[in-house]
Amino acid sequence: MLKTRAKYHLGQVVRHRKHPFRGVVFDVDAIFSNTEEWYDAIPEGSRPNRDQPFYHLLAENDQSYYVAYVSEQNLIADYSGVPVEHPDLTDLFGPFEDGTYPLHFQMN
Repeated sequence: MLKTRAKYHLGQVVRHRKHPFRGVVFDVDAIFSNTEEWYDAIPEGSRPNRDQPFYHLLAENDQSYYVAYVSEQNLIADYSGVPVEHPDLTDLFGPFEDGTYPLHFQMN
């Protein structure tokens, strides 16, 4: 069954359920929209269902900053109140406030 509503919103801080990283949502795909090579690189037993929202994150871990593409089933909301330090955040979002990042621009 196709899920049509995203659980997380733009500017929200989330963390991965299994891997030690967190990030800020900057885009959402209603269903999987990455390459087959990317999908096939995930071990078969860990591959998420394609028919769910996938999130683009400005992500960070203890070693680096990067962009991540993560299925909804692998994310949880981060209510720690700790800001994300990704260097590209200021390109898209305003200052961290009340646990979220407000968009700098109006979406269509």
